[in-house]
Amino acid sequence: MSLLCVRVKKAKLQGPPDKFNTYVTLKVQNVKSTTVAVRGDQPCWEQDFMFEISRLDLGLIVEVWNKGLIWDTMVGTVWIALKAIRQSDEEGPGEWFTLEAEVVMKHDEICGTKKPTPHKILLDARFELPFDIPEEEARYWTKKLEQINSLGDRGEYSFSEEVKKKPLPTAASQCSLEDPDSAVDDRDSDYRSETSNSIPPPYHTISQPNASVHQFTVPSRLQQQGASRDSCMDSMQSYDLDYRERMAIRRYDSIDSTVSGRSDLESASESSQMTSRQYSLESRQSLDLSNSPSGSSRYGSSCNVSQGSSQLSELDHYHESAHGSEQEDEHREGESNPSYQSSGSYQKDGQEWHSEQEEHHESHSETTEKEKVCEREETAQDHAASTLTPQLEKPKDIPAGPLENFLDESEPPPFSPARARWFRAISKIRLRLQAGQDDGDPSKPPWFKEGPAGGLYGIDSMPDLRKKKPIPLVSDLSLVQSRKAGITSAMATRTSLKDEELKSHVYKKTLQALIYPISCTTPHNFEVWTATTPTYCYECEGLLWGIARQGMRCTECGVKCHEKCQDLLNADCLQRAAEKSCKHGAEDRTQNIIMAMKDRMKIRERNKPEIFDLIRDVFSESKLTHAQQMKTVKQSVLDGTSKWSAKITITVVCAQGLQAKDKTGSSDPYVTVQVGKTKKRTKTIFGNLNPVWEEKFHFECHNSSDRIKVRVWDEDDDIKSRVKQRLKRESDDFLGQTIIEVRTLSGEMDVWYNLEKRTDKSAVSGAIRLQINVEIKGEEKVAPYHIQYTCLHENLFHYLTDIQGNGVVKIPDAKGDDAWKVYFDETAQEIVDEFAMRYGIETIYQAMTHFACLSSKYMCPGVPAVMSTLLANINAYYAHTTASTNVSASDRFAASNFGKERFVKLLDQLHNSLRIDLSMYRNNFPASSPERLQDLKSTVDLLTSITFFRMKVQELQSPPRASQVVKDCVKACLNSTYEYIFNNCHELYSREYQTDPNKNQDLPPEEQGPSIRNLDFWPKLITLIVSIIEEDKNSYTPVLNQFPQELTVGKVSAEVMWNLFAQDMKYAVEDHEKHRLCKSADYMNLHFKVKWLYNEYVRDLPAFKGKVPDYPAWFEQFVMQWLDENEDVSLEFLHGALERDKKDGFQQTSEHALFSCSVVDVFTQLNQSFEIIKKLECPDPVIVAHYMRRFAKTIGKVLMQYADILSKCFQSYCSKEKLPCILMNNIQQLRVQLEKMFEAMGAKELDPEASDNLKELQVKLNNVLDELSVVFGNSFQSRIDECVKQMSDILCQVKGTGNIPANARNTVAQDADNVLRPLMDFLDGNLTLFATVCEKTVLKRVLKELWRVVMNTMEKLIVLPPLTDHTGTQLIFSAAKELGHLSKLKDHMVKEETRSLTPKQCAVLDLALDTIKQYFHAGGNGLKKTFLEKSPDLQSLRYALSLYTQTTDTLIKTFVQTQTAQGSGVDDPVGEVSIQIDLYTHPGTGEHKVTVKVVAANDLKWQTSGMFRPFVEVTMIGPHQSDKKRKFTTKSKSNNWAPKYNETFHFILGNEDGPDAYELQVCVKDYCFAREDRVLGIAVMQLRDIADKGSCACWCPLGRRIHMDETGLTVLRILSQRTNDEVAREFVKLKSESRSTEEGT
Repeated sequence: MSLLCVRVKKAKLQGPPDKFNTYVTLKVQNVKSTTVAVRGDQPCWEQDFMFEISRLDLGLIVEVWNKGLIWDTMVGTVWIALKAIRQSDEEGPGEWFTLEAEVVMKHDEICGTKKPTPHKILLDARFELPFDIPEEEARYWTKKLEQINSLGDRGEYSFSEEVKKKPLPTAASQCSLEDPDSAVDDRDSDYRSETSNSIPPPYHTISQPNASVHQFTVPSRLQQQGASRDSCMDSMQSYDLDYRERMAIRRYDSIDSTVSGRSDLESASESSQMTSRQYSLESRQSLDLSNSPSGSSRYGSSCNVSQGSSQLSELDHYHESAHGSEQEDEHREGESNPSYQSSGSYQKDGQEWHSEQEEHHESHSETTEKEKVCEREETAQDHAASTLTPQLEKPKDIPAGPLENFLDESEPPPFSPARARWFRAISKIRLRLQAGQDDGDPSKPPWFKEGPAGGLYGIDSMPDLRKKKPIPLVSDLSLVQSRKAGITSAMATRTSLKDEELKSHVYKKTLQALIYPISCTTPHNFEVWTATTPTYCYECEGLLWGIARQGMRCTECGVKCHEKCQDLLNADCLQRAAEKSCKHGAEDRTQNIIMAMKDRMKIRERNKPEIFDLIRDVFSESKLTHAQQMKTVKQSVLDGTSKWSAKITITVVCAQGLQAKDKTGSSDPYVTVQVGKTKKRTKTIFGNLNPVWEEKFHFECHNSSDRIKVRVWDEDDDIKSRVKQRLKRESDDFLGQTIIEVRTLSGEMDVWYNLEKRTDKSAVSGAIRLQINVEIKGEEKVAPYHIQYTCLHENLFHYLTDIQGNGVVKIPDAKGDDAWKVYFDETAQEIVDEFAMRYGIETIYQAMTHFACLSSKYMCPGVPAVMSTLLANINAYYAHTTASTNVSASDRFAASNFGKERFVKLLDQLHNSLRIDLSMYRNNFPASSPERLQDLKSTVDLLTSITFFRMKVQELQSPPRASQVVKDCVKACLNSTYEYIFNNCHELYSREYQTDPNKNQDLPPEEQGPSIRNLDFWPKLITLIVSIIEEDKNSYTPVLNQFPQELTVGKVSAEVMWNLFAQDMKYAVEDHEKHRLCKSADYMNLHFKVKWLYNEYVRDLPAFKGKVPDYPAWFEQFVMQWLDENEDVSLEFLHGALERDKKDGFQQTSEHALFSCSVVDVFTQLNQSFEIIKKLECPDPVIVAHYMRRFAKTIGKVLMQYADILSKCFQSYCSKEKLPCILMNNIQQLRVQLEKMFEAMGAKELDPEASDNLKELQVKLNNVLDELSVVFGNSFQSRIDECVKQMSDILCQVKGTGNIPANARNTVAQDADNVLRPLMDFLDGNLTLFATVCEKTVLKRVLKELWRVVMNTMEKLIVLPPLTDHTGTQLIFSAAKELGHLSKLKDHMVKEETRSLTPKQCAVLDLALDTIKQYFHAGGNGLKKTFLEKSPDLQSLRYALSLYTQTTDTLIKTFVQTQTAQGSGVDDPVGEVSIQIDLYTHPGTGEHKVTVKVVAANDLKWQTSGMFRPFVEVTMIGPHQSDKKRKFTTKSKSNNWAPKYNETFHFILGNEDGPDAYELQVCVKDYCFAREDRVLGIAVMQLRDIADKGSCACWCPLGRRIHMDETGLTVLRILSQRTNDEVAREFVKLKSESRSTEEGT
């Protein structure tokens, strides 16, 4: 195998120069490499490429392509046979080849070209062979490479098929290994960059997409994503190929891109397209820290970051990615392996790993403008790349061994660069193979040593990216692990730390700047001076002439300027004087000046040794070297400019935001450039305030103190300006100038300069962009001073922070408005300031560089505050435009020398990293550390500054609001915090809150989470949640107070925590509901804790205010369960309380309380239960209603059970004196307490159903009290009976007529008192007791019952006394049955005659009633008068008394009118009788005549052994009948049970009363001779029923007797005492009749 080296030098193309923008593509053995694009007809590339060649029968294809906007076109191609290429270790001058238009094909392979074109290309191609390898190792490697080649040739197809067959693996995330936070998906990015996904056309088209790196077709990213989106892209890594069979292929090819053995060195040139920095950034795309605004391309342009200007280092890609991105590179290259197409290259020394996939996308998203930038920067890149000697890196995880023989960092390699490359290739392959080799491989050579991490990981063995800590890969750099300190290399742009050549140069330049500093150089010795001939000011070039325009002149060096310009001169007087003397040959004067300068330098060195020691330490120079360098530097200062010369090329590119000087509101600008005495001008661009010139000028300069004067003018071609031209030197309007010190120029620079005023009157605005290329004699290949400054600043920062400060950033103690410009302590600050001053580095560039350095340490204490202030000032610099300028902030920023894209990218990535850190603010900024809390505040300020920068400087329309970003971060942190405390609840709780350390061991691991067996987990979790919320509220809220309206951390914390907790709690409760393995009390306790958490922290949050929360619903079932259990407990408690009360004899609880303790106990229990429900403070009215319904049922059940038990045993206590009253008081107290509970439960607001239940219960208890009162009242019946009997006896002794004379009134009152005495004696004793023992309500009920009993008893025993022989009216009825016994009735009546009250007795009784009434009223303390008056018992008694004074006719009329249902309700008729009735009223007299026709009887039920002779008796009953015929009878019919009569009878009624006062009584009897007729049945018909119709015919059922009510009986009793009245006697007999006893029954 041979190493082919090709150097693409230059070309000669025929045609106009502006037509060509060409690049060269080299192809050999399926490998392709591409140069940068260069403009012009004589492009010069000077780029090296290397290829490993295994087949010498092939050829090298060289194609030249012209880059187009959309399509690239081929200029020509040349085919060079590999066998014809020379072998040499030295580079040659090269050979010119003619480009041809077509290729010649043979067996599908190119074998030549044809059709020559006029274009030519200069190439130097040669084979270089390795040697000086130890013999043993050489043999080993030869054998290995042969194996690989043979495997590659043999196994191409089968291997690719195998790859196709197997599915692609899917990895957790596509991210670089070194960053633990890289497992963050696109959601973390504020911006999504837009890239084109177009697919390039096939290979052999002449026109192809504008992709400088694509000639071979590459699978589009879309297709790849289809195969394994988000997956790790290495399709090969999924195969566990063992070492012997496939490891060589796998390890070699996955890195080297194709099975045929693509060299990892072939694309050395690509370093100039894309630096390591860029790749390391792109390798992080999966993390999407790029966060770049949509304006910028997602993938950094291959040409917009030059090695110099971007200050990116190989360190970055080592520190960040030697471990991670190599793998990622393998993945990417693996993508295209199935079709064997190159998709990536890896380069060790060129600081680059490069994915062509991305190049392809990028090339489509680039704009024409970017291509221009490309062209301008490529030369810089090329130049920088060629000047920086590649440093050999030794990654930390590669085991030390004989490798060190080849890879010694400290010494320069003892062989040519080409051989060095070869060694690197060998060592790299060796490392890959070592990583893949089986442990027990016997063929392992002796120089392989085991290491802790031998080589790379395969994807199979890839660790969990989220948990893995990065492995620092650069041994001499401890960038505090991972992102602990700051952004990893993706942003820490500390390029220069490893660039030894650059460092060496900067070291010298720094010494030069500091040994003879510009800030304290010899001041000029000015004196006023008058020019005799026109002279011009050195500073502003204004006129100095005569007295009118006097100036100042330095006596030492002779410089002349205006008085106002003298302060602006910063060139050193001594140096100028030395130069001047030297030029004029004044040797003595020169020597004197040189001595003075030497002295100054000695003094400087003596006074400030610390400065030079620090410089030496920073650049790690030995004392010896340092001493030599100091001498050299001093000498160079003394030499001054005598030996100094430079070639300066200035390209005036464009300007922006110029002043409008013409009347048209525009200007016609052109530029003059003057170096020394040489002056050149550009063409005029008419009518444009943002002109583009793109004109190049060449100057030679021999004085380092010279200045480049660039002035912009507005061309005027009118008469006025021509006149002006005659009078003045300058006829055109001045638009601005910039004066550049030649000493501040170095290398290639692309710089924007702000246009300055010339005098105070100048109106100037805008900036001009210049590309300056300086080749200083002896310093032909150095970086620009901006790059050098960056190198100095970064190395100084690295030394002070990482080496001296052990990773801690030392914040300088600076005060005042310019404190932000102080980056280091005094010594270091002086170094950077002097360097900046000497070499013209702007303050803003210094600030941005320091900001970039700090971003690698942004997590160090105090750094965020510094960065925030720094960015705010950078922001102010660009955003706060001055009054005199109209340039927009974004234009000013675009003109930044730091690089717009670079700074934006830095900010985007910083923004994303800050978000990631804020998303873990608890870990990164613990509340226990006030310093870190202050950093947290500053971090948010920094985020705000970035947002402000995006708005004001980048002028983005709506960048993410800082408040929203921080809020999202806080939420993200809280989410993970909750997850953490949930998963480690037991352990955390034990650690924070457990007092007894031994308790920790109680729970087995599986029970430490939520369990359905117990609820221990949740209270612990709530405690932890509260501690989190409290911490947020008390520690973080006061710190993160920048957005008081939008973000209160405490509130956000409570909301997030509650939402997550609610979700888990809900599921847990649902689980518990199914199993219910815990006590209801435990669920209730948990409910209380959840309620407290909600009320304390969540209720008042805006998101929850006024809403009904869900948590009561989770626990509803358990509260119901508890209420069920509580009912049983309450009932048990009730029984116990009653038993105790019974034992104690129902004692009053106190003298004021008239009830016993059982009532108190029962309600204490119920109230406690209710308190618990009330304390739940359930905010859901529906659920409260459910609870109240259930609890109302419990109350009902308990109270009714209490009432039932008392009711059952009440009767037995009635004989006791006080007990009945106390028991009734108890029931009354139940009602009182129930009312109170009803109020407590919400009264009107209470659920209707619960409310109805309680009201119903109140009614039930009222009824119970009524029943008990009745029972109690009735218990006095016997004693009242005795009293009333005594009254009756006393009343009987009252004699006299009814007409009481006036003088006898007192006797009536006296009699009444006498009559009442027995009753009053009884009542007095009892009522006094009741008044003291009974509650008022109960007392009233007792009085009512006593009143009832007294009234009823007086009515029965005095007014309507029962007949003594029998009870009641029974005797009347039975006596009246037999005619023969009338005498017996008469005797009875006579005997009982005393019972019939006389009018006087009635008067006495009436008066007595009034007294009793007054007594029961008790002056308002007893019953109300209205109640007494209206009481039915009194009215009944009064009515009975009134009947005594009525006539017989009135009483009969009363009877007829009240007893309307005498014959009704015949359930079992004993037959029926058919009658017809006609009612006739005489029109004149008004007399009523009634005709009754008895038609027949039917269905008579009667048993008799003898003759049955039924007849019908019809009687008219009513008033005023004493003188009229009242009764008719029909004839009897023998033995006929359905006799027909057809007999008519006439009754005359008179005209005193209407028909409604009369009734017909029909009685069917069995006629018996010589004894009383027997009654079969009776029917009654009231004439009122037929009064309206006038007539009626009907069948009347026969009943066994007459039915009557109390009134009827009372009338009957009174009439039965009127024995002398025939009508009364007859009436009593009629109404007393009932069916006689039948024979045989």
